[in-house]
Amino acid sequence: MSLSLVLRLTLTLSLLAASLSLPSLHPPLPGRFTKSTSFSLLQRSPKKYIEIAEPVPSNVTPSCSLTVISHTFANTAGRPPVVGNYSPPTTCPPPWHSVVLEMSASSEGEQYDRVAGVWLAGAEIFRTMTAEPDANGGFWTVRKNVTRYASLLGRSNLTVTVMLENVVDEELTGAYDVNLTLLYYQNINSSVRVPSSIDSNLHKLGPKLGILKEYRSVDFVNRERKLGFTDDDDLEFESEDLRNGPATVETESIDFVNEESKLGFEHEKLTDIAAMNYYVTPADVIIPISNMRKEEGSWFRIEKGADIGLRKIKVPLNTSKAVLEVYVSFHGDDEFWYSNPPDSYLKMNNLSTGRGNGAFREILVNIDGIFAGSVIPLPVVYTGGVNPLLWEPIVGISAFNLPTYDFDLTPFLGMLLDGKSHAIGLGVVDSIPFWLVDANLHLWLDTSAVQARVVNTIAPAVQIKRNSKFQLLDGSFKIGAKRSSMFAGWVKTSAGNLTTQVLLNFKIKNMVTFGLNGTSKIVQQKMKTQTELRIVSAVGALLRRTVIKKKYPLRLTTQSVPSKLGYGIYLVETNVSQSLTETTTLGTLTTSSLHNEQFSTGWMMVKDHTVFTGFGSTNQSLSSMDESGCYFRAISASHGRLTSDQKTFTCPTDSS
Repeated sequence: MSLSLVLRLTLTLSLLAASLSLPSLHPPLPGRFTKSTSFSLLQRSPKKYIEIAEPVPSNVTPSCSLTVISHTFANTAGRPPVVGNYSPPTTCPPPWHSVVLEMSASSEGEQYDRVAGVWLAGAEIFRTMTAEPDANGGFWTVRKNVTRYASLLGRSNLTVTVMLENVVDEELTGAYDVNLTLLYYQNINSSVRVPSSIDSNLHKLGPKLGILKEYRSVDFVNRERKLGFTDDDDLEFESEDLRNGPATVETESIDFVNEESKLGFEHEKLTDIAAMNYYVTPADVIIPISNMRKEEGSWFRIEKGADIGLRKIKVPLNTSKAVLEVYVSFHGDDEFWYSNPPDSYLKMNNLSTGRGNGAFREILVNIDGIFAGSVIPLPVVYTGGVNPLLWEPIVGISAFNLPTYDFDLTPFLGMLLDGKSHAIGLGVVDSIPFWLVDANLHLWLDTSAVQARVVNTIAPAVQIKRNSKFQLLDGSFKIGAKRSSMFAGWVKTSAGNLTTQVLLNFKIKNMVTFGLNGTSKIVQQKMKTQTELRIVSAVGALLRRTVIKKKYPLRLTTQSVPSKLGYGIYLVETNVSQSLTETTTLGTLTTSSLHNEQFSTGWMMVKDHTVFTGFGSTNQSLSSMDESGCYFRAISASHGRLTSDQKTFTCPTDSS
């Protein structure tokens, strides 16, 4: 053993021993942690944190830029958000090809990860989690395409609001220096050729580079098969669920099962219409569905399943299309909702933790109390979660740019276009403290008033099966749930009479297993969603049929054993495997595809929520193809440093 390594270990153990106190009876599995100053002394320089995601314009010089917020968030918990003024730049006025929000942040000192939100005129345009810094500091940059908010970005004298509640005291010393800049692009010329068949090329991209296979271990593949994570395991939904379920709204009825053949749905006769991307043409109007008590931030705080974040609005009478964009993040006792056991387990074992109520959560949307859609959220692991050393410097999937969820409310315009106020509500089934939710209602307008009618709304209750088997601290808890819903309505505009049919389906399976007297925990979850949109003309011709499929498998393991040092110190082994797959098809043609997978492993020595030493490594690969071209990146890190990083924008050819 080298002298330098001996000195480093001696320093770590001496600082560790100096901090010892009474032992902890129940080590947190999983939990949120901070990195101790003693561990930071073993690192020599600030870290640059990164999230691997689909690229936004980065190698193109923007036409102009505008800094909207520059602020240090120190002891900001319980205080009002930071407010600034916004007007579009005069040097490159709208219209723009695209607009990108860039957040640059840095911090130095021991600190937890924190959630932050950005609002423009009350509409949320960005939500993120910070990196978790240490005494040596860290910095990162996140970019998000915000072109969909063009109707707001083109207006003057608007308010920009940023909420980032942070605590700075004797123990938590890290403040966050944040700069928000908007990058405006008036013209972008793409030189990337789009292949004629995306399906035939996507699987070639990784093996061609010779790197994708390195990140998919045999053990994980076998675990996927046991859990049903295989690629050919397509989610099927029985039509009986729709036909026999109770209708939420009594309206004009159509037998869609039989009408499909009359309208030619099975033939998929398609016109030349682009794939479903709600925001290719940004909305004309955006109405915030958010908390008007801005001193608390514009998000609704959901504490329990019965809570509903509600706002009453009026929809313009010339609205031809409506899409609700929902922002969601989970915190406190529900940060690891997908790993929570039922309350019966906690009570039987006299555990004081509040992290219970089972491992099922569902985001609900309603209009005037009527169900209008739901979704299971992506189980994002934040930068301080499970083991913070896993996320140095590569953070978890979507941690820096939390996903949003879209609901096409066009079928409900027959309810909304009456000149009256209507209540849009947001809730979280089975939630415990706490969730932060809000939404934006994107509206596209016609030149004059339109006519609309809700044709049918079929929304059976969610189907849930639960199975619990445990003895003392060991046992397993299984949950299976699915829901199938369908909404239809027509809108008569200057372009004609079009019927919009929206079919929403999800299926989730979750199993949480405790072993070794409760010190070992395995979380296995697979989740699939399918959204189908059909546009039918007044004469019954199918103009468009678009399907979006998503898969979110997750496997998380933690095992804790008391350290030989005693004094309540534990050795915790951690593994996280997660992926995100999305495909969009127009008829039979796949128009976009994304696959993002990440494998992380490590260990740490912890006392309470403080990490004194440990190890983490992460391997990740991302491949995507859409109308803009192709992108592939494979990256790995170990001991807080990047060990490899390869990427390409080149599309493979059919002959490759």
